[in-house]
Amino acid sequence: GFETLPSSANFVFTQHPKHDGEKLYLALRERGIIVRYFKTPRIKNYLRITIGTNEQMNILIDALRDIVS
Repeated sequence: GFETLPSSANFVFTQHPKHDGEKLYLALRERGIIVRYFKTPRIKNYLRITIGTNEQMNILIDALRDIVS
């Protein structure tokens, strides 16, 4: 359910249409997962997520599934 902008870099820039970016950022941080959040009006709902190992990405995906469900 995330909307992700096209990227050719080692990160994705993504938002969830039903969940506030800052709240997602804080919920991930509580789980020890660090992503970038910018409190700037145009991009305040987006998270910048750096691509990691497969294990790290699976942990992130599991956490996001838990948070948005």
